Amino acid sequence: MPAYEIHYLNDAGELAYKFTADVDSDGRAKVLAHAMKLPSAKRIEVWNGAELVYARPALVMELRAG
Repeated sequence: MPAYEIHYLNDAGELAYKFTADVDSDGRAKVLAHAMKLPSAKRIEVWNGAELVYARPALVMELRAG
């Protein structure tokens, strides 16, 4: 069973708190991340080792014609 690391960032983009969870899929890790979220958290990140498997809100990059 993979160990996921779930990060919660504050409104300054700094790590506010994190925990690890042994669940059997990315989907279950995502559900757990939302279930454990405190109202003060502004961003959720779910990591499987060095791979970011989920983030909310998602980062959107705009390409502008120059």
